[in-house]
Amino acid sequence: MCYYSEVSNEVPEHPCVSPVSNQVYERRLIEKYIAENGVDPITGQPLSEEQLIDIKLSHPIRPKAPSATSIPAILKSLQDEWDAVMLHSFTLRQQLQTTRQELSHALYQHDAACRVIARLTKEVTAAREALATLKPQAGLVAPQTGPTQPSIVAAGEAMDVSEQVGMTPDIIQKLQDKATVLTTERKKRGKTVPEELVRAEDLSKYRHMASHVGLHSASIPGILSLDLCPSDTNKVLTGGSDKNVVVFDKREEQILATLKGHTKKVTSVIYHPSQSVVFSASTDSTIRVWSVSGGSCVQVVRAHEAGVTGLSLHATGDYLLSSSEDQFWAFSDIQTGRVLTKVTDETTGSALTCAQFHPDGLIFGTGTADSQIKIWDLKERTNVANFPGHSGPITAIAFSENGYYLATGAQDSSLKLWDLRKLKNFKTIALDNSYEVKSLVFDQSGTYLAVGGSDIRVYICKQWSEVLNFTEHTGVVTGVAFGEHAQFLASSGMDRSLKFYSL
Repeated sequence: MCYYSEVSNEVPEHPCVSPVSNQVYERRLIEKYIAENGVDPITGQPLSEEQLIDIKLSHPIRPKAPSATSIPAILKSLQDEWDAVMLHSFTLRQQLQTTRQELSHALYQHDAACRVIARLTKEVTAAREALATLKPQAGLVAPQTGPTQPSIVAAGEAMDVSEQVGMTPDIIQKLQDKATVLTTERKKRGKTVPEELVRAEDLSKYRHMASHVGLHSASIPGILSLDLCPSDTNKVLTGGSDKNVVVFDKREEQILATLKGHTKKVTSVIYHPSQSVVFSASTDSTIRVWSVSGGSCVQVVRAHEAGVTGLSLHATGDYLLSSSEDQFWAFSDIQTGRVLTKVTDETTGSALTCAQFHPDGLIFGTGTADSQIKIWDLKERTNVANFPGHSGPITAIAFSENGYYLATGAQDSSLKLWDLRKLKNFKTIALDNSYEVKSLVFDQSGTYLAVGGSDIRVYICKQWSEVLNFTEHTGVVTGVAFGEHAQFLASSGMDRSLKFYSL
């Protein structure tokens, strides 16, 4: 029910009744009228405010305006409401666009700040290294710069040395001179492929020739690393889960030495190219230098505080590069066992999983647990390039002898090839789902690339086509290596076997 005020002819907000005329009024208006005239506006009889009787309504309902009682009027009302909604939506979109621009600007400022922090961190690291170089070191052995490689004399285990000696100008000059010689030799060779190198059509005919399973303990199975002696590829070096390092003669098919000393599994091994010396790294955080002829450890390098994950020998044969789960890489002198420099990238805070020298020895690459490949300048101890692209921890990296290509593998079942001249990825080889890449190696001429993991695959460079595939291992393949001129292929695996393949 609706009441209309006799004065305004509208639905009153506070209705009341006059007992004189029995009419409904808006209390606000009738009170004003009584105050001015003192009578009822209809009958003209005397009336006071106390005589007015309020009408109580729960929710007074206003009648619809006449303009909304027809279909065209209702459609127009709906159109007006739609227009209002669209205008409100447009305003919200404008506000969203403005907010996005402000957020983009804030993210840009954050990125710029992170870059400045990273640059300052590198400058601080470089300053610390320079300071360490200037500090006098008691008992420092001067590095040999002559053409003759000094021998490492075995006299029992060396004293543990963890302090950083620093990169002296003589060491830097030695590295530079060696790089100059190697670059000159590479230019002389040009793109000529050695005549003795096995051709691709012959390589594709390789088959499994021999298998040896008695090198390491059967109680803790697994060979984790493999290397061949560069000067005599018949000498094979392996490191196992049983904490032992084994030197094996392929031609005589017998073990030359079993080297014991590590307290945890051996993760990486290297054979010295010109001396009867081998190197091993372990998760016990140590690097050991062994005399093959003496069968004993002649040096212990304690460069890290966590497990050592990668090892690479410099082209001079005098220095070792190591990577570790402690997020540092270290450059050590194998003659003295001293750590020359030790660096980390504080901007990432991720463990290093592998490390490898470039053939010239002035730069090297490291892989990280957060899928980054980093290129470092050894002389400056700075990170000069990064190669993102993998989606899992990096498991292996390898530089080609031509100095241009870098191959990387990770736990994302892919193999990536990078051009160091253009600093970009030019080829990605998608492997089978759940394929585990554990080892990558180019042959000495840079013509072939071998991949070890769920199986063994060999690719011919430039075409990057697969020419060989072996599935003889019953466990994951942890190491692959080419014999001289690719005349045979060696592999090791978690099935505790060392296998050879040839024509």
